[in-house]
Amino acid sequence: MKAHVYSIDGNQMEEIELPQHFSEEIREEVIRRAVLAEQSRKYQPKGAFKLAGLQTSAEYRGRKEAYGTIKNKGISRLPREKFPKGRFGRVRIVPFSAKGRRAHPPNPNEVLVERINKKEYEKAMRSAIAATARKEIVEARGHRVKGVKEVPLIVENRFEELDKTKNVLACLKALGVEDELERARRKKKVSGVREGRKGGNIRPKSLLIVVGNGSKVARAARNLAGVDVRGVNDLDVSSLAPGTHMGRLTLWSKRAIEELGKVK
Repeated sequence: MKAHVYSIDGNQMEEIELPQHFSEEIREEVIRRAVLAEQSRKYQPKGAFKLAGLQTSAEYRGRKEAYGTIKNKGISRLPREKFPKGRFGRVRIVPFSAKGRRAHPPNPNEVLVERINKKEYEKAMRSAIAATARKEIVEARGHRVKGVKEVPLIVENRFEELDKTKNVLACLKALGVEDELERARRKKKVSGVREGRKGGNIRPKSLLIVVGNGSKVARAARNLAGVDVRGVNDLDVSSLAPGTHMGRLTLWSKRAIEELGKVK
């Protein structure tokens, strides 16, 4: 599979052979499994206080032979608080009582991480990379690719030396990504629990920029709405297929393509 390399001004420069990753068979179910496995590593274990609901004087005294029994008192025989002079308090401890313990509290020892085979993950990575080279899949994901020069989009190595956001923005406009950046600028209002966690707004995932390791453009492009920058060594399936949805619009530097070709 071949693709053209474009200059930072949007002009076509040369044609190169793409690594075998771009010709991989696309397996959507494997990509989904890999993304879910990556997301599971971010889960934080949680658990209840060991003595929650048990720090009380309540005691079960329903046996007929028990001292101070509540049998034949006209009240339910459940753990009740001990009051002076043999009086009975409110029901405690049991899960259905007020301020009682939880029946099934969260277990901090629960296994949260979903594991995936190494070869299966590598297959998912190659499939996700191949999906970024299919224009119909990228467009079906919601990206605006009508004015984009080419999919996959590859730019010369001078792009990695850009250290100003305005220069990166000018280059992306020359490559035809302006409509896609405008789409990502529009926030979406959310409600419910997400409103408190996300500040009431969510932003679409837009362009993914993959460059060589240690590039200056990573700092210059990080403030563009919806745009993520990754080095080849830092690339993961979640970046290529956010939310398990494959086909993210991706811009590659020529150096990144060369480094990718050295990776199995």
